[in-house]
Amino acid sequence: MSRSLALFAIGLVFGGGTGFVIAAGNGVTFDGHDHSDPSQHGGSAEAAAHDHSTAVNLPAGEDAPGLKIDVIKDPMAGWNLHVMPQNFRFSPENASSTDIPGEGHAHIYVNGTKLGRLYSNWYHLTNLPKGEVEIEVSLNANSHSPLMVDNVPVAVSTTIQVD
Repeated sequence: MSRSLALFAIGLVFGGGTGFVIAAGNGVTFDGHDHSDPSQHGGSAEAAAHDHSTAVNLPAGEDAPGLKIDVIKDPMAGWNLHVMPQNFRFSPENASSTDIPGEGHAHIYVNGTKLGRLYSNWYHLTNLPKGEVEIEVSLNANSHSPLMVDNVPVAVSTTIQVD
């Protein structure tokens, strides 16, 4: 009986983990809606407070946010995305709240399709299509609005060759 219970527990852990990986790979977030679906942002109080079209524009200067990325082939499988923001702090605890200059999260895009949000410096990319693949990362404010410096989006992209 205890062996069956142990196998059941192991199955729950791996099954749940697989579900989270599949959801994240398909752009599903845990805040209750799909950010890539415009119909998820219409006609509600949340939509008014969660407007992706209004950019947060900061002045240029030494304290302005910046961004660099590096995509490194993982020795086992996939690719490792290293996101290196400057003058910017990842703040998952403040997501969907008031904007604070220099903090927020990043969005990851693969060939123009949003993969999801990023709240730290590293992300493992899996199941990329074969051929040339463009990886783009943009910085976003707490309100999910695009972050800009002197009207230029704080975003960077690179192209990799996937065999």
